[in-house]
Amino acid sequence: MAEAHSFKYLPPHVADPLRGLALSTRRPMQGATQGLHRSPDFGASVEFAEYRDYVPGDAPNLIDWAVYAKTDRHMIRRFQDETSLRALVLVDASASLGFRHTGPCTKFDYACSLAAAFLYLLVCQGDSASLSFFTDRVTRAFEPVASVETLGPLLREMEATVPDGAGHIEKALHEAAERLRSRHLVLILSDFLQAPDEIARGIQHLQHSRHEVVVFHLLDGAEVAPPLQGLVELRDLETKEKLLIDAGELKDAYGRAVQGHIDELRRLCTGCGADYFTLDTRTPVLDAVAKRAKGMSKSG
Repeated sequence: MAEAHSFKYLPPHVADPLRGLALSTRRPMQGATQGLHRSPDFGASVEFAEYRDYVPGDAPNLIDWAVYAKTDRHMIRRFQDETSLRALVLVDASASLGFRHTGPCTKFDYACSLAAAFLYLLVCQGDSASLSFFTDRVTRAFEPVASVETLGPLLREMEATVPDGAGHIEKALHEAAERLRSRHLVLILSDFLQAPDEIARGIQHLQHSRHEVVVFHLLDGAEVAPPLQGLVELRDLETKEKLLIDAGELKDAYGRAVQGHIDELRRLCTGCGADYFTLDTRTPVLDAVAKRAKGMSKSG
């Protein structure tokens, strides 16, 4: 008997409830296989194509109950204007993501857990999804997967990845935009430690290429409200530079600066049509996924 493999970033207690969620887009998408999403290639006429068996995770309202009454089988009607979604999950793997203080894990581990959940959700609903890690460039890009079986090796590769190096989000997003040849749903997971206007230029590049962009701004609670007092030596995880500060004197100014950064990034993202969410690493992964999977478009 084959040995079962428990994935670090997708444990069963997270994977099982994901089958009850659905991830969709606001824009029409193009794809090569049948799925749950509307294609821009057809007009108002909707032509019936075929039936397929209902599988766990499908929305119950898709079942053709008239067919069930005749055959005692749960079947779903598929139409020619339904097409699969192509998605890309971009995960920041720069050294700053290795930070942990208040949260139960590092920002990188949280990003990987969130990425794994979205990848699993996408393949379970019949869509194609790919993963890329980035720092100041796209450092690793994996081939798209479209089944739970092909997702397994990708999850193991995630477990072997370690955050390292300096990041430059704008450059990495420009590169990612140039690599994509068809319309995608692009999920960006990062701590966004860069000037908001620079980050926004990368996001705008993706938006201008007609991709739908969702931004997840990941924060450890200590980054918003540092539990520090007295003289403290800070060390930059990417540059290794050190700075001695009086935490008491800078606490209020620091809090205003962090909130200003968040507010400006939210304003720029929503201004160019991207969804924006802030996520504390203490937020359960299922709750974080449900924010987008349930179609919420308001910022967190």
